[in-house]
Amino acid sequence: MKNKKLDRGKFEFDELISVLNNMVPDLMEVIERRYNVLRIINFLGPIGRRSLSDKLDLTERNIRTASTALKRQGLININQEGMIITPRGKNTLDRLKYIFHIIKGLKVLEEKLKDVLKIKNVIIVPNSSEDDPFIYKEMGKTAANYLRGVIKDDSIIGLTGGTTIAQVVEEYRVEKDKFTNVTVVPARGGLGKKVEYQANTIVQNLANKLQCNYKTLYTPDFLSKDTIESLLKEPSIKEITELIEDIDILIFGIGRADKMADRRGLKEEEIETLLKKGAVSEAFGYYFNESGEIVHEISTIGIELQTFKRIKNLIAVAGGSDKAKSIISISELNKNLTLVCDESVAKKIIFKYKEE
Repeated sequence: MKNKKLDRGKFEFDELISVLNNMVPDLMEVIERRYNVLRIINFLGPIGRRSLSDKLDLTERNIRTASTALKRQGLININQEGMIITPRGKNTLDRLKYIFHIIKGLKVLEEKLKDVLKIKNVIIVPNSSEDDPFIYKEMGKTAANYLRGVIKDDSIIGLTGGTTIAQVVEEYRVEKDKFTNVTVVPARGGLGKKVEYQANTIVQNLANKLQCNYKTLYTPDFLSKDTIESLLKEPSIKEITELIEDIDILIFGIGRADKMADRRGLKEEEIETLLKKGAVSEAFGYYFNESGEIVHEISTIGIELQTFKRIKNLIAVAGGSDKAKSIISISELNKNLTLVCDESVAKKIIFKYKEE
């Protein structure tokens, strides 16, 4: 048998990382530690060693070793105020994300979760721990980057409210691409007491970044059917609802049924009734069971389920292992879904699937 020569040109980069991980696992641990240190300095710098130690649950000795190495490479500066990332450090951090993705096996995990949920796309953000305080910022940045890639001229972008989608818009970075005739609209009326997390505010913030048109929808939850019918006759409301029907990109968060019901002010007995009906998720005013069937609907003005089911660019952002059932539920509604989630909930869903 002839010896086969290694074709270096075809040797994939992720294969190289995988081999190194098997050969020198300690090296990968060092890379992961330095990655996490650099990541937190990027978020919180200037920051001292003690604070960084608390955030990452590492000894100050480990922090000192990692920060000294990062400073030597010109990735951070250390002064009296603490550690701060350099421009070279920011560039390195962005490059490291891809490597770290492979090291942690997240590419494989994405394919597994995509197959389990049978949806279009899955993007997993790594956790440094189960209660990673910056995971929503990371998911927001990841979702914002994906959104930038799907916007086209004449797009109608729909947004829901909430802290997660507010984070997506906050992380959206304006680049050279200019889009024409793009419109941003709220998917439904407002929710929550904090104005900055309401859909109308988030819509305005994204429209300002895109320098495009937007419409707002100031209607509360829990409207009577007579009130809805009356409002829909108003020209300004009718104009927005027609735009909502034509949404081609929708960015939304996925909530747990019990938590969202509580936020919407439902009484304890109403929440118990919802849960007895099997409600596990809430999105854009609908409550669903694990099979994606509606168990309750809030009477308000906004996107209808039939509209949701025909949208081709759906971006759901959800994190936390307690959202596993909620994500499974929403994934049943429209298989054109792109899910941006964190590592912990991805593993929880796959583990649940294997158990079943």
